[in-house]
Amino acid sequence: MKKTLVPCSTLPIFFSFARMLLARHEESSSRRKVDDDVNDDDVHAYLLDRDATTHAKWKRMITNVTFVGQGSTRKPLKYEYCICLSGLRFTKAHVTHLELKCTFNLKIIGVKNNPNGTMYTSLGVITKGTIIEVNVSELGLVTLAGKGKYAQVTNNPENDGCINAVLLV
Repeated sequence: MKKTLVPCSTLPIFFSFARMLLARHEESSSRRKVDDDVNDDDVHAYLLDRDATTHAKWKRMITNVTFVGQGSTRKPLKYEYCICLSGLRFTKAHVTHLELKCTFNLKIIGVKNNPNGTMYTSLGVITKGTIIEVNVSELGLVTLAGKGKYAQVTNNPENDGCINAVLLV
């Protein structure tokens, strides 16, 4: 491989071009600087929850229908990573018993399985196809394990505004 040498007469042109590029870079970066003189009133609450050394801790907002147990409490804001909207929380479901051909309004005990993922199951999100546990002791049905039986959600609750399910016998 043959090496080519740059003539000495072009070096000053190269250095002046490099200085010009550095000056443009500094000028554009100075335009992008953000003022730190912002009041806390002007900033959203989710942006205030940050440490000085880390980036902003964004909260995930769940906009689906959820089930939150009766005795559950929220974690402190520092450790909470999801925010469930209170308007989309359900405690009862319209459950149809196929053998009796009747529909009952039963309390939900818990979310057992969500086909959309394990994260949805742990958060209590209810979508179409979700397996929920309902309280059937009001109907007089007795189970070996306790007072709950499983039901599968048949509708899309966030569109309908209610939870319809079929009792799994």
